[in-house]
Amino acid sequence: MRWSAYSLFGFLSLFAALPQANATGEDYAVLIISRERLEVPTSCEIGVYIQDQFAGRLLQEQSTSFNLQHGTFSIRLKLEPSQVPGCKPGMLAPPAQEISLKAGDVVKYRIAASAKGLYLRPAALEY
Repeated sequence: MRWSAYSLFGFLSLFAALPQANATGEDYAVLIISRERLEVPTSCEIGVYIQDQFAGRLLQEQSTSFNLQHGTFSIRLKLEPSQVPGCKPGMLAPPAQEISLKAGDVVKYRIAASAKGLYLRPAALEY
């Protein structure tokens, strides 16, 4: 009886020692960037830069997500050099787009193209 009581208390103390997971997502926001549709008429890889730091690369029909702290972020999209013919980056830095995130947000953007270059367009989550 004594051993079972000790083992029960020992087992319960393991749960108390584990850090509690914060399921509400109060500290972070999720930014989802997708290239799911044929809105960008190129087969080149697209680089995603957050705060002018390379954060990821997207091919056609791909999406990626980032866990970011709340705040305002500068996002740049740039054609990356690859094995596909004609995929050469330009000489000028692409224009930046500012995105504001609040703690707990889950936001999705799609990559689109215009005469000024690539940009992010808000999209529905659809999940």
